[in-house]
Amino acid sequence: MTPIKYTKEVIKEGKRVRWPKRDVLLPTIAVVICIAAFAAIFLSLEDLTAGSLIQQLRNAFGGK
Repeated sequence: MTPIKYTKEVIKEGKRVRWPKRDVLLPTIAVVICIAAFAAIFLSLEDLTAGSLIQQLRNAFGGK
């Protein structure tokens, strides 16, 4: 398959896709952004906590 034929088929398929309406899309995007932000904050706090715990264990057992 040539790149030109592939591109034409991709465009053709893109026109057949039933894209969501704006009133459905915007709330969905908001939910995804909120979940991603929550996950980023949670994982950052977990990383800081784990790092602190590991450092305390190293200090307790004579590590540098």
